[in-house]
Amino acid sequence: MANFYTDTPQLKYHLNHPLMKRIVELKERGYTDKDKYSYAPIDFEDAMDSYDKVLEVIGEICADIIAPNAESVDHEGPTLENNRVTYAKGTQQNLKAVVDAGLMGISMPRRFGGLNFPILPYIMAADMVSRADAGFVNIWGLQDCAETIYEFGNEDQLQRFIPRVCAGETLSMDLTEPDAGSDLQAVRLKATYHEEDGTWRLNGVKRFITNGDSDIHLVLARSEEGTNDGRGLSMFVYQKKDGGVDVRRIENKMGIKGSPTCELVFKDAKAELVGDRKLGLIKYVMALMNGARLGIMAQSVGICDAALREGEAYAKDRKQFGQTIDRFPAVYEMLAMMKAKTDAARALLYETCRFVDMYKLYDDISRERKLTPEERKEQKHYNRLADAYTPLGKGMCSEYANQNAYDAIQIHGGSGFMKDYTCERLYRDVRIASIYEGTTQLQVVAAIRHITTGTYHAQLDAYQQTEVIEALRPMKEELAKLNARSRDLIEFVVEQKDQELLDFHARRLVEATGHCVFGHLLMLAANDEESFRNSAEVYLRYAKAEIQKIETYIREFNPSDLAYYRVAKTDQD
Repeated sequence: MANFYTDTPQLKYHLNHPLMKRIVELKERGYTDKDKYSYAPIDFEDAMDSYDKVLEVIGEICADIIAPNAESVDHEGPTLENNRVTYAKGTQQNLKAVVDAGLMGISMPRRFGGLNFPILPYIMAADMVSRADAGFVNIWGLQDCAETIYEFGNEDQLQRFIPRVCAGETLSMDLTEPDAGSDLQAVRLKATYHEEDGTWRLNGVKRFITNGDSDIHLVLARSEEGTNDGRGLSMFVYQKKDGGVDVRRIENKMGIKGSPTCELVFKDAKAELVGDRKLGLIKYVMALMNGARLGIMAQSVGICDAALREGEAYAKDRKQFGQTIDRFPAVYEMLAMMKAKTDAARALLYETCRFVDMYKLYDDISRERKLTPEERKEQKHYNRLADAYTPLGKGMCSEYANQNAYDAIQIHGGSGFMKDYTCERLYRDVRIASIYEGTTQLQVVAAIRHITTGTYHAQLDAYQQTEVIEALRPMKEELAKLNARSRDLIEFVVEQKDQELLDFHARRLVEATGHCVFGHLLMLAANDEESFRNSAEVYLRYAKAEIQKIETYIREFNPSDLAYYRVAKTDQD
């Protein structure tokens, strides 16, 4: 029987990382839930067995239901009637399957009906769902919005909303507006407090809202009269059952057609404030977006994997000039690189998950008791790493997913251009990954601070402290040299004290550092599992070549050459 979990041994490797013992201990708080809930684990081994079994269930649903439905969902898509959305039949089947299996509210506490899983196994589920149908993960995966309610809502809101999510109700985050895309400070949707009944009312328009006709919405709105920046924005929760919001249209998209992307019109819609006023963008949306970016990393990795499998299957079957095309160097080089990028992206995804799990767990514990100085230090350490790795991963993993989908079509040749083959849909689905939840360019803006302050290279130094087997010592030495070269490049640019030049080279510096991170993660994986060795060797050669190109470009670039890249001003300017 097909199963997307058992056919991907890399998932079990990442699930069994040594740091998971600490993560599970923090999540389970001494395993006290076992006295209240029959399904709560009694110890670490029991918890890991639960994760393994649930992931196997998800893997089966992905293989038997979600993946087979993907083509029909892509063709049918959601429909709009009387300002309400109806999912495609296949999407309805998918949603019923995951709800019936209890796969909503995976990371929520058991007292609300959740499974109390760490973020890592939840993201593993998103990885598999994305491989099956990248559009469906945009519906199922938005359960992550419940994390924001859990972190910042009051106890009454937690009691009312989170059990509904765990029972299967859907969510959306309503941020973007016609004039507020990447610049969320420009949000204009108005929130007005009504003294007579103690409620907030929302008025305005939201655009490009994923799963926009969901049951529960998190809405960014302007609550402070006369403001024009992020300090005037607050976060609200709105329920569809209360009315006041119409879906004006479903966008006609290139890909991920199963998830409805909607334009919403708020007309005096009743809503509740989440957390404190004025912190909607400054605090709550930042937390919400970081979670969403982790989800897009998972979506990217799932598509990376799907594209690789489509390319491999076709190449092993397609014959030209008397032999299957996977025997030609031009093709097997592409397949080897697709495999290396998939393994690298997955390694970075789960490294990031572990960092996020650690700091968020300390955040959660701090609401129950005061952290010790040692715990606060550890929390700060992992928070910084999560803050650095999230934009690096979202940016580079989404780009690799696009490259893998491109190469899958190239391997298929003319057939790949036809809708008869899955790779055509993957190519359309993946294009959004490097755009939404912050473009690759915005991820660079977020990552460059950690480039110049040394966050990444401090972690690379930590990776270098790991003892590796004899066969991998030459690789470790080569990676140490790449670390030094990328660090020298950063210093070379920073020492010129030209902010525009630093911004211009930022993506190259981020990519050079990213190649070092990917290389080390694959080396460490190969140190534990021989099956990663080939990808580690292939990626090392790729990283060396890419860093050489970046180094040549930066060192030969004259700051005066920036003039050629600037947008020319007109005579009128």
